[in-house]
Amino acid sequence: MLEKLALTSTPIADLIARRWSPRAIDPNQPVSREQVLALLEAARWAPSCFGDQPWRYLVWDRFRDAAAWQQAFECLAEGNQIWVRNAPVLLLSVAAPHFGHNNKPNRWAQYDTGAASENLCLQATALGLAAHQMGGFDPDKVKVTFNIPADHICMAMIAVGHPGPVEVLTDALREKEQAPRERKPLAQIAFDGRWEQSFPQE
Repeated sequence: MLEKLALTSTPIADLIARRWSPRAIDPNQPVSREQVLALLEAARWAPSCFGDQPWRYLVWDRFRDAAAWQQAFECLAEGNQIWVRNAPVLLLSVAAPHFGHNNKPNRWAQYDTGAASENLCLQATALGLAAHQMGGFDPDKVKVTFNIPADHICMAMIAVGHPGPVEVLTDALREKEQAPRERKPLAQIAFDGRWEQSFPQE
């Protein structure tokens, strides 16, 4: 995999620094069932409000059920289809909107589902896999196609596979793949005691 370590202002855990969202995926190498189970198990152990675990995952494996994978693929935005066609596994993260213990609305469901998906992506990094989350898909189409409950919230499609050479990408995507990673500085996202009072970095 192309290494794109985060250029951090202070040391962080290696696994977090190594996680990024590649698009170059080997189209010919399947992801093993054991690896998929490890991704889902990592998601299962994410924190959640009241321990409710509101996340749900649909999994499509091109090597096990090509027809179902194709249906999921057709729910993606055209710009994502250009490179996702190489991914052997697609997942969809879904947030269940009500608490299981009292059926009241769970306003943290989407937040918790995001935490579970980050666990999944970190586990992919630990296994040497590429994982790339996407918002570019048609949630209404995927709900109808796969009989997802109407009140559930489709959060992200996630492409997973083994890293491939950048040559599998178009010129425009290859340029993005090899570009340096960037993030907003801490001063813009972390405040000390009051809003917009930058957190000191000394």
